[in-house]
Amino acid sequence: MSFDAEKVTKEIVQWIRDWFEENGKGCKAVVGLSGGKDSSVVAALCVEALGKENVFGVMMPNGEQFDIDVSHKLAEHLGIESIVVNIKDAYNGVVGELAKHFDSFEGQARVNLPPRLRMAALYAVSQTVNGRVANTCNLSEDWVGYATKFGDGAGDFSPLSKLTVQEVKAVGRVLGLPSMFVDKVPIDGLCGLSDEDNLGFTYAVLDRYIREGVCEDEETRQKIDRLHKANLFKLQPMPTFPYEPEQ
Repeated sequence: MSFDAEKVTKEIVQWIRDWFEENGKGCKAVVGLSGGKDSSVVAALCVEALGKENVFGVMMPNGEQFDIDVSHKLAEHLGIESIVVNIKDAYNGVVGELAKHFDSFEGQARVNLPPRLRMAALYAVSQTVNGRVANTCNLSEDWVGYATKFGDGAGDFSPLSKLTVQEVKAVGRVLGLPSMFVDKVPIDGLCGLSDEDNLGFTYAVLDRYIREGVCEDEETRQKIDRLHKANLFKLQPMPTFPYEPEQ
């Protein structure tokens, strides 16, 4: 199955323009800049669609972030305004309060707290600058639930959620992004491991399975299927009680 990166890039750019025309005319696109390929490509797409003066980048380290220089370089490369909002004090404050009530606050509950605080910060910035928050998730991550619900999984518009990692990279190259932004090894920014270390398989393997239905390792295939099924709830609208008043 071929992927026409140039055609898809043009279509996404037009889609962003149309979306803002209908849902945020005169607003800025607010993008959380992590230094990874997804936020880099989303920011570049928004610049192409709306102009650099209408894109606002937000870097949100939790204390010290070893690769935050990549985000600064991206903002400089794109010519967009950007700020740093450090979430460390907010994170420590919430953890401290929870420690008063629970003997242990570890595992995914603790790991998922920073992305949820970041999304709260993004929306605060967005309302301050008259913006709309960009979701930066891709199809590969969403497929196996590698996103935090109401964290990086939230947003007002999502340019990449139907594209695999390989396709996102191809779009980034069409946009002329340097390799340091497109090919940077994805790290979750939460526990210090790469995405692929956490998942236990590569994005190349996952992307091929998504697009072609081919996965040569049976154990990996079963793991992908299990993760996909277990995390479908993150991608679906919140279930609501189907109440209808009697006539």
